[in-house]
Amino acid sequence: MITLDKVYHAKHILREVIRQTDVIKAPKLNPDCDVWLKTENLQITGSFKVRGAYYKMSQLSPEEKAKGVIACSAGNHAQGVALAAQKAGIKAVICLPDSAPISKVEATKSYGAEVVLVEGVYDDAYNEALRLRDEHGYTFIHPFNDELVIEGQGTIGLELMEQLSDLDAVVVPVGGGGLISGVAFAIKSLNPNVKVYGVQASGAPSMRSSLASGKILSLDSVSTIADGIAVKTPGTNTFELCSKYVDEVVTVTDDEISAAILALMEQQKLVTEGAGAVSVAAVMFNKIPVKGNKVCCVLSGGNIDVTILSRVIDRGLIMSGRNCQLTIELIDKPGQLELVARTIAKQGGNVISVHHEHANTGSDINGCYLRLELETRNFEHIEAICRELEAKGLKIVQKS
Repeated sequence: MITLDKVYHAKHILREVIRQTDVIKAPKLNPDCDVWLKTENLQITGSFKVRGAYYKMSQLSPEEKAKGVIACSAGNHAQGVALAAQKAGIKAVICLPDSAPISKVEATKSYGAEVVLVEGVYDDAYNEALRLRDEHGYTFIHPFNDELVIEGQGTIGLELMEQLSDLDAVVVPVGGGGLISGVAFAIKSLNPNVKVYGVQASGAPSMRSSLASGKILSLDSVSTIADGIAVKTPGTNTFELCSKYVDEVVTVTDDEISAAILALMEQQKLVTEGAGAVSVAAVMFNKIPVKGNKVCCVLSGGNIDVTILSRVIDRGLIMSGRNCQLTIELIDKPGQLELVARTIAKQGGNVISVHHEHANTGSDINGCYLRLELETRNFEHIEAICRELEAKGLKIVQKS
């Protein structure tokens, strides 16, 4: 049974291992509320996961430590277990889905763990880890459905109540539910008036769907850039705790997550992975009722794969109105391209690519199409450019 005393005990155990991460004010993310960020992306191993993993392993018996441990993870829990095992001097075997970013695989190996890549997603790695546990007698370190792990994650809630005692709401990423279970339990135990909101990716809404139906549901598949929270089935412990202590769970799209990652980089100089940014996405796009409140978003991790970072930034630029594509129908005569370029320049837009082609079958024989990619400030800026182009007699046939 999870107790507040055990969460405080976890905090005591972890004090020599982890850092108490800062809370940072972020006024531009949503001007309608007082936004703060709990920077677990700056935690050792780049994620909150080390808290639960280390506390769990600190409580193992000498016999369990001698046999070693096994875990499965999309990446961050793997690094937490690997680091804890290294400090304790015990063997660690980690099963990861073969889709896990190479950076997370290599980071796990760097802590001395044996890595086993398993075809499929998290749940497939989970099944293989259980098979190896039974075969070799390892102790399984569950990434979220374990009371000791949940109590370790709950230390974030204790820190938040010390750092921001007048908090109105906390927004927490949700995959299997270990993080939000611990945070919500700790915060609600200390101050039941603080709202706790969970956020999942729209392509992996397992906890949200389960809470809505009143029973644990398993998704057939998951698809999201937030690989750290791509979990098909919530845990039994986490489902019960979320049912009791979490006020609401909402979802955000991959485009909204990308926009949040970009905003955190530009405005706060913070790098987060997809899972770590979903809390900010929910606040940025008003998925939760936090207007006029003091709200803290937990940035759960910063281990984004640099090979996809540029794609995430591109999507974030589009989602935030910083980049757009226009297709304009023109009369094929001298001066039309100059008119378009001059009009856009006067509005402060920057043309970064141009494709000019003659009209297709069915359109005016003297017509042509101009496809442009623009750098813009925001959606209002895009609309201002479009209005000015139309005022010049130009026809916009597509905008994206």
